[in-house]
Amino acid sequence: MRIEVDVEKCTGCGICKEECPKGAKIWDVNKKAMATNLRYCHLCTICASKCPEGAILIVRDDPNEPKKQDTEEDL
Repeated sequence: MRIEVDVEKCTGCGICKEECPKGAKIWDVNKKAMATNLRYCHLCTICASKCPEGAILIVRDDPNEPKKQDTEEDL
């Protein structure tokens, strides 16, 4: 499972940032939308439930899809 932000719907209101108990929501200057810092996100989904625009999506990973292997850059 992962969190994704629909940049077309996100208005940058910051409600998700205010509601996130782990401080995982950040402003992405390039996309001009909120983003999720995966290092801090615990997948509680509070941000998605509080987003008034429905811009935060909970994406369930396909169990049949191969998992990404760690590379040296990830370590």
